[in-house]
Amino acid sequence: MMRDGYVARWRGREYEASPDGDNVRIYQPGPGDDFEPVRPGRFVRVLPLAEFEDVAYVRTTCTWKGEPFIVLAEHDTWLRVEYTGGRWPVAQALGLEEFDFGVYQGWAPASEVTDLREHRV
Repeated sequence: MMRDGYVARWRGREYEASPDGDNVRIYQPGPGDDFEPVRPGRFVRVLPLAEFEDVAYVRTTCTWKGEPFIVLAEHDTWLRVEYTGGRWPVAQALGLEEFDFGVYQGWAPASEVTDLREHRV
């Protein structure tokens, strides 16, 4: 599983999270422990930041065709990647789409990606 987003550890378990000021929303796929339904398969609970053992941002990085990327998502055998090398000619040569000014993204075959690493910030 490729992760790119906040996580929070509460009662020894890690949850997908969304900080909101002095509170943190945590999510799980089923009901329980006072989690409220958001939609089918997604439940939320809001707790004060002080109740968490840890809150961090998790990002997955990789190398594709010798260049550095962030992994944003995965679908079947493909990874949605964002180029972090900062060189427009390289992004153009790789056939990446300009998602925003200076931000280049594309789909890479997972079999061509190396050095997958998860970083906690």
